[in-house]
Amino acid sequence: SLFTQVFGLSSVAQVVLGKGNSGQYLSINMAFGIGVTLGVYAAGGISGAHLNAAITITQCVLGEISWTSLIAYITGQFLGSFTAAATVFALYYDAIYDYTNGNFTVSGPTATAMIFSTYPAPNVSLQGAFFTEFTATVMLILGILVINDEKNNAANKGARPMLTGVLVLGIGLGMGLNTGYAINPSRDLPPRIFTAIAGWGTAVFTADHSWWWIPVTAPVLGSLFGVFLYKLCIDFHNQPGHETEQEKEQAGMETS
Repeated sequence: SLFTQVFGLSSVAQVVLGKGNSGQYLSINMAFGIGVTLGVYAAGGISGAHLNAAITITQCVLGEISWTSLIAYITGQFLGSFTAAATVFALYYDAIYDYTNGNFTVSGPTATAMIFSTYPAPNVSLQGAFFTEFTATVMLILGILVINDEKNNAANKGARPMLTGVLVLGIGLGMGLNTGYAINPSRDLPPRIFTAIAGWGTAVFTADHSWWWIPVTAPVLGSLFGVFLYKLCIDFHNQPGHETEQEKEQAGMETS
């Protein structure tokens, strides 16, 4: 989480504080994709790369990990994400101070809270924002399942982190306008808590009709729904009863 977030948040800081001269929206998408790729490479062998609380909760609900693992992984994600926000704040402190004249705000012409957490576009309703985060997370979990499903057409193990990064890049390219695609409670809530402590105050929780709970709940529900969809549309049609081409070939070789 620390790895992923330092890349992601620092790219947002560079775009906002550089007033568009040091990168655009695309550079933020790419930096988050790179961060996710490196995060999955880094943690893949240890935990299977639990970087997203929504997916961790989904795996616990499905009985794939225990409650103790759930608590350990989410604690790790939150600490990593909080530390990343603090790191980016320290890295860009001078630039943030200069940009805002020392007045850290959530809205207005020199707003800087959105460097750390997501905030909805002004024209988006809460329902629209919720649906956006829900749908984007459905796409995320479907993509992750497709990349990793050994019973299906899974990607080569070494390529999976790269493809996961490309998946996050794709979500950012197409579904980021409304809400800034949090798609992960661990990406959004810890930096928001950090900004509340670091000088932005409680406005980070009350802004935009107390929007903060949407990037926490919508991704969890989206992830659960995405797994249900995957099982319904792909997994149930791909059960061991249907021999894969490889198994048929192997059986043929053994016979001969």
